[in-house]
Amino acid sequence: MPDDRRSPRAKVPAPAVEEEDLVTAVLTASRVLVSLSARSLGTVAEQLTLPQFRMLVLLHSRGAMNLSRLAEQLAVNPSTAMRMIDRLIAAGMIVRETNAADRREVAIELTGKGADTVVEATERRRADIAAIVSHMPAEQRTGLVYALRAFTEASQEPDAVQRQLDLLGW
Repeated sequence: MPDDRRSPRAKVPAPAVEEEDLVTAVLTASRVLVSLSARSLGTVAEQLTLPQFRMLVLLHSRGAMNLSRLAEQLAVNPSTAMRMIDRLIAAGMIVRETNAADRREVAIELTGKGADTVVEATERRRADIAAIVSHMPAEQRTGLVYALRAFTEASQEPDAVQRQLDLLGW
């Protein structure tokens, strides 16, 4: 006879229906977030695609990278990443810097214009998200924070930079 007693820490696999409900909920929320992201690009939307903006965000959040690492982080071929880099250099958003110690190593870095673009778009997106969150019942907000943090950890995405009010003049 099987023992149905489980320790409080024992993990019980969720039924497939619950997993599917979770995936559907995250997929639906991602549509909202992608829409907000596209809208947040505002005036630079004619110049930037969402994958190009993602490259800027990666460089902003993780610092300078070489081509191989950048392509890996974006899950694209190096040739695709190179075309994106060339377009972003032409737009004045990033630069290539050769390592003085090892001339074979080239780092891709944000320019001031690229960093400003990320910060401005993020602030617009932050305001849009805040408006949506304000319509949520207060008792569900804490659960959402924990769930989204777990989701972010599982994806290995670094946390978004929290606003530093002193830098914004507050």
